[in-house]
Amino acid sequence: MAESGLATKLSAARTRLILDKPFFGALVMRMPLLEGDPHWCKTIASDARSIYYNAEYLDALSINQLQFLLSHEVLHCALSHFFRRQHRSRALWDIACDLAINPLLLAEGLTPSPDAIVLDNFSGMSAEAIYPMVAEHEHLTPHDEHIYDDSQQEGGERGEAAGGGSGQQQRQDSGGGASEPPPFASPAAGQGAPRPQPLTLNEREQLAQQWSQNLAGAAQMALQAGKLSGLLQRQLQDLLQPQLSWRALLARYMTLSARSDYNYSRPSRREGSAIFPSLKSHAIQLLVAIDSSGSVSDSEMASFAAEVNAIKGQLEAQITLVGCDSDLAVDGPWIYERWEPFTLPTIVSGGGTTDFRPVFDFAAQLATPPDLILYFTDARGRFPLQQPAQPVIWLVKGNGSVPWGERIQLNA
Repeated sequence: MAESGLATKLSAARTRLILDKPFFGALVMRMPLLEGDPHWCKTIASDARSIYYNAEYLDALSINQLQFLLSHEVLHCALSHFFRRQHRSRALWDIACDLAINPLLLAEGLTPSPDAIVLDNFSGMSAEAIYPMVAEHEHLTPHDEHIYDDSQQEGGERGEAAGGGSGQQQRQDSGGGASEPPPFASPAAGQGAPRPQPLTLNEREQLAQQWSQNLAGAAQMALQAGKLSGLLQRQLQDLLQPQLSWRALLARYMTLSARSDYNYSRPSRREGSAIFPSLKSHAIQLLVAIDSSGSVSDSEMASFAAEVNAIKGQLEAQITLVGCDSDLAVDGPWIYERWEPFTLPTIVSGGGTTDFRPVFDFAAQLATPPDLILYFTDARGRFPLQQPAQPVIWLVKGNGSVPWGERIQLNA
């Protein structure tokens, strides 16, 4: 198909998105479509400013599949995947981002390209929640290229030159959408736009703010049109509201569980007859359980222990630690007094199935019941039928659900 024919297909795909899927259509309208040099652009790619495409690759796809591809690229940008990676492996993060995006697009009724990767068990999860589980799927390959974060050029951040990358690569206005779609760019025959430079940290921050505004505007437009699905709406609500890390949530819930009471006992007569309340703190008794079935890595356990240890010092908590897979670890429990640092013993390990009941049976038999039970797990196992009297915090790796208690998602 001639270039003019491909441009017609792309225009038709964008027009259908605007009419049928206004959320994605509003986002797609903000990004120029540039033909990339086929030496580096094998399929389709984005640098968070423009969409680059391989003409031969797009030529073989239907208009419905083009709608999927365009929506996929702009959703990477609107969700600020280029900014949220942080310390994570780029290769695994790219897979996690695609596994987070593609189920949303399928739920919207879009037709995937033949090479799009989809795993149903990750539906509704964020890229951060998926990332810890991606290692077992590292053989997967995203159908697109995320060129805003090129690991080959991450060794030294380039300067803040405004003209980095190709001359066609321009910042988009963060205000309202343009009245006409951004232009298609078709370089000379046999050539294409050069590979743009990866974003600097400053550029990522600026673009993240811009795309957050674009995301909110597109969501509002789709809501007014009555064309925003429940699944996508829930995802956007989570993204548009302020986020707390699992560490902050853990500190909040543990702090709330520490009891402080006012004492109104009468003071000595020598101090006068007035009665003033005095604050009496109760040292928290904390039962920490670790799923030792092998579902949680050593590094994740170490990070978890460091956070608990930091909070422990603030609460003056005494910790009883148990490990459990199908039964309690035979070498436990381990007791940490208020003045002792909380470090995990190397013998906390196991394998096989997970049964949560032994931990709660153990808690019920303690002479002094714990004020709080903190369970670190993937939440895949057999739960007790009855909720215990004590509050329970589940720090969960993966997408497992819990029947009761406070669930905190562990993000890598």
